Amino acid sequence: MKVGIIGCGSIAKHRHAPEYKGNPYIDEIVFYDRNRDRAQALADLFNGRVAESLDELLEDKSIEAISDCSSNETHHIFSTKALLSGKHVLAEKPISLTIAQANEILEAEKQSGKVLMVDHNQRFTRAHQKAKEIIASDELGKVLTFKTTFGHNGPEHWSINSTNSTWFFKKDRSGFGVAGDLGIHKVDLIHYLLGDEIKQVSAFQGSLDKVDEHGNPIEVCDNIVCNLKTQSGRLGTASFSWTYYGEEDNSTIIYCEKGILKIYHNELYQIEVIKENGERIHYQLEAIQTNDNQTNSGVIDAFVRSIRLGEKPIISGEDALASLRVVLGILEAAETEQVVRI
Repeated sequence: MKVGIIGCGSIAKHRHAPEYKGNPYIDEIVFYDRNRDRAQALADLFNGRVAESLDELLEDKSIEAISDCSSNETHHIFSTKALLSGKHVLAEKPISLTIAQANEILEAEKQSGKVLMVDHNQRFTRAHQKAKEIIASDELGKVLTFKTTFGHNGPEHWSINSTNSTWFFKKDRSGFGVAGDLGIHKVDLIHYLLGDEIKQVSAFQGSLDKVDEHGNPIEVCDNIVCNLKTQSGRLGTASFSWTYYGEEDNSTIIYCEKGILKIYHNELYQIEVIKENGERIHYQLEAIQTNDNQTNSGVIDAFVRSIRLGEKPIISGEDALASLRVVLGILEAAETEQVVRI
């Protein structure tokens, strides 16, 4: 099949395009970006071609699927148009900036009958999938509490515009700052691992260190810390940061009745189980992706498989909407200094 990519920034260059290129069912990739030079650069790199306009891309009947890799504020526009044009859609996260915009995309999915999947890629790592198996097996008993974090040195070091003028720092384009860039990944991960949803939050946020191209503090948060409570009463903490200078941290710890499950916490082992009697069990799987370690995430392969076999996608629009609600609640809690119910 032929696929199109809207938005030719770093996520398209390092994740979507190479994974489509490596998938045996993809014949051609068509690139569109309002900056034509960016589209041409990726077309040259991945032996694809360039669409001169969005309409040209969406009206091409030979293109079956679209990756929406645009910036956050346009997901609801491009993903909706692509679905209503008869394309299957893989949308980057967050699905949108508002609940209304997300519902617009979900309504387009319903009308079109096409596959909509959202790129919450932490569900695909072998360690997270194994951790979910361990939790579901009940060998550690029920989950009581958890803590999770995701941080690196900031998007200005990775985005296609590797300067402090990056759109990630702009309120009207990014919307949520680090909460929408990194935090939403971990919200979705907690939902996935526990089979539960976060329903109550409190939080603190700040623009602690990042500055824009004019040397002023950025318009969105570069750090946020949260307290979380799930529907079934589990308690947890979360921290998301663009100021983890030196190395990334993408770890999660689950505390259960009969022991502890540590994920991406040990340099040698991706999972470490510590039982209440002190026994330690180690799982050596694969290193998690970082900005400096780009490997196949499995997202594109799963998306293509959903299209080919008519399967429900691993991450649905409803899953993405649930995570969006939590992120919006976290930001409201931080801004109002109140506990917020989702």
